[in-house]
Amino acid sequence: MTHLDTLRALGLFDARVPRYTSYPTAPAFSPAVGSTFQAEALAALDPGEPVSVYLHIPFCERLCWFCACRTQGTTTLSPVESYIGTLEAELALVAKTIPEGLRMGRLHWGGGTPTILPPHLIHRLARAVKAAIPPADNWEFSVEIDPTMVDRAKIDALAAEGMNRASIGIQDFDPEVQAAIGRAQPFDVTQACVDDLRAAGITSLNCDLVYGLPHQSEARIADTVAKVLALKPERIALFGYAHVPWVAKRQKLIDEAALPDDMARHRLSELAAAQFCAAGFEAIGIDHFARPGDELALAKDEGRLRRNFQGYTADSCATLIGLGASSISRLPDGYVQNAAATAAYIQRIEAGQLAGARGHVMSADDLMRADAIEMLMCEFSIDRVALRKRHGEVAAGLDADLARIVARFGDLVQMDDKALKLEIPGRPLTRIVASALDAHMPEGVRFSRAS
Repeated sequence: MTHLDTLRALGLFDARVPRYTSYPTAPAFSPAVGSTFQAEALAALDPGEPVSVYLHIPFCERLCWFCACRTQGTTTLSPVESYIGTLEAELALVAKTIPEGLRMGRLHWGGGTPTILPPHLIHRLARAVKAAIPPADNWEFSVEIDPTMVDRAKIDALAAEGMNRASIGIQDFDPEVQAAIGRAQPFDVTQACVDDLRAAGITSLNCDLVYGLPHQSEARIADTVAKVLALKPERIALFGYAHVPWVAKRQKLIDEAALPDDMARHRLSELAAAQFCAAGFEAIGIDHFARPGDELALAKDEGRLRRNFQGYTADSCATLIGLGASSISRLPDGYVQNAAATAAYIQRIEAGQLAGARGHVMSADDLMRADAIEMLMCEFSIDRVALRKRHGEVAAGLDADLARIVARFGDLVQMDDKALKLEIPGRPLTRIVASALDAHMPEGVRFSRAS
């Protein structure tokens, strides 16, 4: 049996498992946990510990067919401007709830398309956030950028408000692939965007790519990678396309017959990863790459890499406050997600209450398993000594699961009393191994494929 046959037999091409950007994952959240828990948890935060803030802008002028994010289309700025007013109201509610003196260590704007905002709304929103939760020293402000929906004036406005890292969505540069996913984005437009970002002083640039898209081939993804390398980003995220048309109805517009098969999809990911590593990037976790010396690479080398809803990060803040429709807050004792539909979110804020609609309060076992899964996702190993030190006798609750992992995955894992380690040949199975530690896998939920 070849190595690939072994991976196939262990579920690489068949398993559908979470990406584990949180534990428990969102499908395990309950409506029994909402705004009351949210208010209590925010009020109890330690003002001496900076927090991260995520702000969701759900609007797009075009709805890319491959995207499964919570977004909605608009052809005018009227609903966008109204939404900014709701965010300001939510920020005011949060500011009244959190302890005095709390500071913001990180701020990330995602979507949707944050760069749908014109300069005056960029300034207005950024100042509202900073008024509610003032920035700490050396804070980071990152924004997801659509090169087709940004110009120098918007970039200058973001830079003036403190943006120091940008993330550009690319997916693939081939015109046929772009047409098949409803996202036209010429290379020269992207290059002009990067030039404007660099001219504005942005020194940290991330590019998002996707493999497994319709009509992708080895030659096409190699050409895309070469073009991305020409942009000279500091970081790259290489995600597998999650074809989930039962969740994202717009994906029904994608021709499933044009999607690469299991072997082709796997080969596309391997080829792109090899090109990035050959160009001097360090592999970070299961799907990120960073230049040596970049903060993400340093975090990996120093054992402080983290994983959250944006993927891999060097963010050391223990708390993430989510703002806007569908955003999720990670709080010391659990998670809470704002109402997902924009109208429902607005209704809650206009009623003068926080927007939390569902969530999960963490048990001692949850906290321990979350720790173990994050270790595995970030380091491909679980430090059993550290788990026992942090969680005491609760860590013993993992022993039976670890034994089952060893029995199932054989030589692809190694374990002793100090650690469980996933060997390099077994790392494509990381999400599957992590799922063996998941005590909240909900029945009937179909996740994205593991490969």
